[in-house]
Parts: sequence; C-alpha cells; structure tokens
Amino acid sequence: MDTIEQTRTTDNREIVCAFIDALFTQGDLAAVDEYLAEDFLNHDPPVGTDTSREGMRAAAVLFRGAFPDWHAMPDFLVAEGDMVVEHFSASGTQRGEIFGAPPTGRTVTLRGINIFRIREGRIVERWGRLDELGLLRQLGLVPGPG
Repeated sequence: MDTIEQTRTTDNREIVCAFIDALFTQGDLAAVDEYLAEDFLNHDPPVGTDTSREGMRAAAVLFRGAFPDWHAMPDFLVAEGDMVVEHFSASGTQRGEIFGAPPTGRTVTLRGINIFRIREGRIVERWGRLDELGLLRQLGLVPGPG
C-alpha cells in the first residue's frame, strides 16, 4: 500500500469515528449533513427508519431520546481502501420510551457491526447488523433464552 492510499485509509477511519461520535454519542443531528453524502444509501436501516440520510438522523433521534447518555465506542475498526468495518458497543441509561418500552432507568448495551463505504471524504453507503434482539431482551420486550 502506497503512502497516498495509507493516508486515505486513515482518513476514512477518522471520518467514520467522527461521524459515529458526533451523531450518536454527542447527539449532533447536523453530523448527517456533514458526513453523509447526498446520495447516501443505508442497506440495513435500524428498525423503523428508512434507507436515506434522514433515516440515520431518525435513528439518532430515537436512541438519544430514549437514552440521553447514549455512548457508542468502536471495539475495533478495519479499513481497506474506501471501506471501513466497525465492530462496536453502545450503551445508555433508558430515560425515555423506545419500541413501546417505558423508561426503566436501566443501562442497556447494543453491539453490532457496521460497514461503511467512503467517497471523496463522505460516507456513501452503510451495511450493518445490530443485536436488536439482545436490546429488546434488555428492555423486557422479548423473553430471554431458556
């Protein structure tokens, strides 16, 4: 890998980290406009949201509304060319309703994997798998195993 490609790969990792931190940890809804391309496509939108940039904004509103202290941290990032893969853990204390679950004051954790494609310094695509079942179990909406 040449120096230019290494720099681009590092920049792409930083873009993903800055976007996740701004939107989900800080609750800065303007991060959608700053980091996502106009033609952004979310191949796997979170429950109840659509595939557009507005769907990502709606997901942040949903989670930050229920968990005002929501904090997302990458467990690890892998970058290659224009792709960045993130395995993450996010957590927060439930202070508002989400998915019909009333506030409990409990801290919940959501784990997942995101794959982002970057073009010209902006995120253009996302694929992801979130442990939504685990989250629903923690909220008491789905019984646990066994």
